[in-house]
Amino acid sequence: MGNKILVTRSSMPSLDEYVEEIRPIWDSHWLTNMGVKHKQLQAELEEYLDVPHVALYTNGHLALENAIAALNLPEGGEVITTPFTFASTTHAIVRSGLVPVFCDVNDKDYTMDATKIESLITDRTVAIVPVHVYGNVCDVEEIDRIAKKYGLKVIYDAAHAFAVKYKGVSTACFGDASMFSFHATKVFNTIEGGVVCFKDDSWVQLLNDQKNFGIHGPESVCFVGGNAKMNEFQAAMGICNLRHLDEEIAKRKKVVEHYRERLSGVEGIKLSAIQENVESNYAYFPVVFDGYKYTRNEIFEMLSEQGITARKYFYPLTNSFECYRNYPTAGTEKTPVAQHLALRVLTLPLYADLALEDVDRICDVILGQKD
Repeated sequence: MGNKILVTRSSMPSLDEYVEEIRPIWDSHWLTNMGVKHKQLQAELEEYLDVPHVALYTNGHLALENAIAALNLPEGGEVITTPFTFASTTHAIVRSGLVPVFCDVNDKDYTMDATKIESLITDRTVAIVPVHVYGNVCDVEEIDRIAKKYGLKVIYDAAHAFAVKYKGVSTACFGDASMFSFHATKVFNTIEGGVVCFKDDSWVQLLNDQKNFGIHGPESVCFVGGNAKMNEFQAAMGICNLRHLDEEIAKRKKVVEHYRERLSGVEGIKLSAIQENVESNYAYFPVVFDGYKYTRNEIFEMLSEQGITARKYFYPLTNSFECYRNYPTAGTEKTPVAQHLALRVLTLPLYADLALEDVDRICDVILGQKD
């Protein structure tokens, strides 16, 4: 067995660079509460993403919850979303007092099947929460058309899609808001963290108040808020990582291209479609084993035996979770394409410094060429 290969590895600046970035924090003793580093990262992200406003959070989940809360949707309203996602997406909807209605995905890029949205709309539908799965961009134009036709709000869970562009436009710019996760496993990280990107000027104060206990001023608490502020150490890590992001994405691209060279055209192995007009961030490399000589679970075990960690991502579907068993909208039989994928997909190891020799080692195991 060779060296262990993890499914992902966090991008980090050099220790010296990070130490220099946090040195002023030691001098000021200002550790949190939207300090200098927080404001600097906020400004740099607005420029990098070419979006009018961003609000920083301690993690992506709270960012999504706060974005949903900002819409002031009626309790019990239905939100059309996808089950082919991480638990956070569905949990954020439910924790906001709303009901998830699960739309199936398409089998090309695994995002929400926009042709099936309208059939799910009822007089209780209030919003759509699509997910840019694996960094693949949803059908934003069709979703926008549907939302305008029926008067629905749209918040994108763009956790996987930081730095992705569609037709030259950042994914930060679509919908009423877009949320990015800055978790350590993402293409861009602030250790833990997240951001809401939006255009509505009135949201600037609203989101700041929401994430700071509803405190509007020194002697004014205008509503029941929470604590979701990004601290200065997180922001400093983001400032450092943003400097190197384009270089990191270029490295990830080479890894993905090598995977495609080795695995394209193999019977029973399906790779995610390369989307037109999309500048990718190469966040994940999902492989669907459908009619291959080995099953997904067999490949998972074969890799594990060689010290290689892959991930069944996403499995199980969120509409099969025990906590949603009694929801009338739950049940994998209602989303057959998503269920088909969930039973067959593996995301393979992918990070900027993954050696191409290790990609070959992974592919050799998958192709049954391991000695």
